[in-house]
Amino acid sequence: MNSLNQKKEEENFHRLLEQLSLRCNNENLYKTALTHGSYTYENRLLVQENNQRLEFLGDAVLELSVSDYLYRTYPHYAEGELTKLRATIVCASSIARVASQLNLGDYLLMGRGEEKSGGRERPSILADAFEALLGAVFLDHGWEAAGKFALSCLKPVIEDVFAGRLERDYKTELQEVLQRRSPEPIQYIILNEKGPPHNKIFTAAVIYRNQEIGRGVGTSKKEAESQAAAQAFEKLNY
Repeated sequence: MNSLNQKKEEENFHRLLEQLSLRCNNENLYKTALTHGSYTYENRLLVQENNQRLEFLGDAVLELSVSDYLYRTYPHYAEGELTKLRATIVCASSIARVASQLNLGDYLLMGRGEEKSGGRERPSILADAFEALLGAVFLDHGWEAAGKFALSCLKPVIEDVFAGRLERDYKTELQEVLQRRSPEPIQYIILNEKGPPHNKIFTAAVIYRNQEIGRGVGTSKKEAESQAAAQAFEKLNY
């Protein structure tokens, strides 16, 4: 890596810290949080660690931060209501939205191949980067600072959830979960449509590994597919 690239990376790194108002005792933690696996693969003689382990830690910090907030803020909500709210707030699409608003994609160290394929805008990569960054804050400053950072970044999402402006993206969530297990594609098929043109009812199924794993009904193909994904996602979590 030439000195010009290194200087640019350093400038980008400190610009992000300033943008996020983050003080860091250990810069290496945050640099690791911004390092995608494709970058370590292409530069394995220079860089050994990527953000996967920090993402693992940050995922747990994120869930606990939101759980603690919901538990304390809404004492009259039952366990089932709290679980649904948390799932919507911390789902992959919500976290990717937060990461996108923070422009995290611009600051990631990423392999050239991944970058050319649109990796800087890929929701899964953005979500992982945010969780890795949260893991870095936790290790550098502790639980209280990490919780405040998480909730500050998630404030627009939380407001949208309680205002009813944010619906859960089950198709994206299902895809994220299944692709961690296998790269095999997910397919949606319309099994049936009935009713007059102005009032049709559609039945959809989601297929994975040549098996139906969920079925849904809706007044549009999109709604039916979303309901099928929701059923499949719920089955995976029981």
